[in-house]
Amino acid sequence: MPPPRGFVWARRTDGTVVVTHHGRVAATLRGGRAEKFLAEVAAGDPQLVMARWTGSYRFGNERTARDHPRNRSGRTGRR
Repeated sequence: MPPPRGFVWARRTDGTVVVTHHGRVAATLRGGRAEKFLAEVAAGDPQLVMARWTGSYRFGNERTARDHPRNRSGRTGRR
């Protein structure tokens, strides 16, 4: 899976942190969550941290899982 990219975060004057992904708002964090997020961004890979916080880290493997024989519709009755 390719590394996450396209995330940008901005801190507003009221302390709110807004995370965008390719120009669209992906998350808005306030209070303690915003501070924890900023600490993680400072300590690690910012793109990976933002992907994890927004839930976008999962994308990429759903198609593979959907096409697996176990997950196809029209099962043969076997369990």
